[in-house]
Amino acid sequence: MTALGSRTSRNPSRTRTGNPGGAPALVVVAHGSRDPRALRTVRALLDRVGALRPALPVHLGHIELNAPLLPDTLAALGDGAAVLVPLLLSRGHHVERDIPDMAAASPARTRVAAPLGPHPLLVDALHDRLTEAGWPSHAPRDSAVVLASAGSRAPASRADTARTAELLTARLGVPVVPAYASAAAPTVPDAIRALTARGHRRIAVASNFTAPGRFATECAAAAPWIASAPLGTHPAMARLLLHRYDQALVTGGEDNAPEGARGTARPATTEPALAR
Repeated sequence: MTALGSRTSRNPSRTRTGNPGGAPALVVVAHGSRDPRALRTVRALLDRVGALRPALPVHLGHIELNAPLLPDTLAALGDGAAVLVPLLLSRGHHVERDIPDMAAASPARTRVAAPLGPHPLLVDALHDRLTEAGWPSHAPRDSAVVLASAGSRAPASRADTARTAELLTARLGVPVVPAYASAAAPTVPDAIRALTARGHRRIAVASNFTAPGRFATECAAAAPWIASAPLGTHPAMARLLLHRYDQALVTGGEDNAPEGARGTARPATTEPALAR
């Protein structure tokens, strides 16, 4: 079996060959980015997934900007079975429209899993990244966190991010405020100003991004105290991808909302591409 990494230049659409008669393939659906660090990070994350479940065929497909694009990955699978797991942290137009539409247009027999958030494993990764950045085991009472996310016009996306902030609040014991790099309010600087006005003096920025890129860099630069690294190859992210895969096999992948998600509003029909 070939892990996704330096050897995938020969066949970048997949990490392993087909699995006739076996479990459906796992297709991890990344957004895509102009930042070369993002693709390297996603490939390394898929290496972790492969190490956890070596017999499972694992493939990569992008919504835009990077090869392989999702339609090409699905075309290479022929009429095989696959579960598409979005490497995205909330619902929104990509999860509820773009990915299902690409799946429906392919010859493969597909199910679309829920995005990664909200979920306790995601909070594990966020917490550990903050700790790595210098978050103390006993945070002072004037501490707070801004949960920096990409942003979306979709109400369901904002509801999912707010739920992740609530779960992180429960974990840290301090206020966690969701904020966005684009398409939604408040911005990260606005959230920092609001927390400062409420008397918080130690304000950290938690990077709610799957990989490095422009949004993550800009949000981290706004931090008045510490800023965590993107979630990247954290072990909980690999386990969460497999959890979403397994969950979709049980539920069939229909109406597969994230655990703890609030609200079921249909997202707007248009959403700007995420600049990374």
